[in-house]
Amino acid sequence: MIISQVLFGILLVVGFGLFAKNIIAIRQNINLGKDLDRSDQKGKRIKTMLLVAFGQKKMFQRLLPAVFHLFIYVAFLLTSTELIEIIIDGVFGFHRFFHPLLGSFYTLIISTIEVLSVLAFVATLVFLARRNLLRVPRFHMSEMTGWPKLDGNIILYLEIILLVCVFTMNGADEALYLKGESHVAGQGSFGFLVSSYIGPWLFSSFDIETLHVLERVGWWGHILVVFGFLNYLPISKHFHIIMAFPNTYFSNLKSKGGLTNLSAVKDEVTKMFDPNFDPYAAPAETEQTVPDRFGAKDVEDLTWKNLMDAYTCTECGRCTSACPANQTGKKLSPRKIMMDTRDRLEEVGRGKRKNGKDFQDGKALLGNYISEEEIWACTSCNACVQECPVNIDPLSIIIDLRRYAVMEESKVPSELAGMLTNIENNGAPWQFAQADRFKWAEEQ
Repeated sequence: MIISQVLFGILLVVGFGLFAKNIIAIRQNINLGKDLDRSDQKGKRIKTMLLVAFGQKKMFQRLLPAVFHLFIYVAFLLTSTELIEIIIDGVFGFHRFFHPLLGSFYTLIISTIEVLSVLAFVATLVFLARRNLLRVPRFHMSEMTGWPKLDGNIILYLEIILLVCVFTMNGADEALYLKGESHVAGQGSFGFLVSSYIGPWLFSSFDIETLHVLERVGWWGHILVVFGFLNYLPISKHFHIIMAFPNTYFSNLKSKGGLTNLSAVKDEVTKMFDPNFDPYAAPAETEQTVPDRFGAKDVEDLTWKNLMDAYTCTECGRCTSACPANQTGKKLSPRKIMMDTRDRLEEVGRGKRKNGKDFQDGKALLGNYISEEEIWACTSCNACVQECPVNIDPLSIIIDLRRYAVMEESKVPSELAGMLTNIENNGAPWQFAQADRFKWAEEQ
């Protein structure tokens, strides 16, 4: 027993220690982004978080997958409470610590977890079938090959292993309990809604020693999968399980369609309309300096919220399936924009931790990861923003990449160059002077 407690203690420290290390690295990466104030309207932000992240509001725009996702989501939340008991048992050598304290309420909690686990098992099989048998198109686009495809399946396999371990633990314990040989004193039945049936059915034929082994295999398997999953999250798209809550809290609460202004440019334009402004006067010390870069070329030019979005992306593809540019065969995929941003951010973060804050590798988000063809295919319709179940905003990244291309590199598609020239010269997108614009009315 002492050896078991020591091993569990080591596992606990290593598991949470590695997780904390990964979280610190991710936080450092997000902090590479530019400042952005999202501290306003706290009440509305909490409401948004509760509805969208906790309440899964936007998931239910597609009912069937939302219901199955809800089974897994609720099972995950409640199973996390059972983890508290497992940690107490592992550290102090107890077995079902809360059982004598809570009595019938304990039975109700575990029974609820078991029912939800069965539903989660069904949902897991459905999601595996959707990805690998039915081959839902948005799961098999060009960006969903290699690791992204494997990542989507790994979590489902882990879910199945976890559920097998849970029911092996509970079922073997139930069989032991009925034989008066459980770790818990007394005879009878735990009365758990599922394992009280599958326990005698699957495990009653085993001898006492084998049942003890099976119960321990289930218990240790359960906790090993949990700690493995905990440290798998930061390198997986399933990190949204954690990031969805802060990401929805810091959502953009302004109306969709309103683009942000570059403050340096806005200040200069405002001064031009001020008749009292002296362009030759020395700038005040408090005035904002010209930014290092207009728009965004690399991840450090984006805001911390853009970078948080990248870590929150679930790679579900709802944004891409709703994108009119993608539907018409254009190269743009909002999901790929977020995946590329996260990949580049990870690369930059590792480089800075290894080589210092002046790390440069000669690469950039625009050009090496995201092409100009992709950003100019966007219609700025906000369909991707509307569809995202965790309020990610790919459009803001696209707009900043465009700003850099235009204002820093003077790269504009030829179709737009003509329009911009006409606006500059004629005050309109059309290639004739303002004086001629209303001649048609004189002919009526």
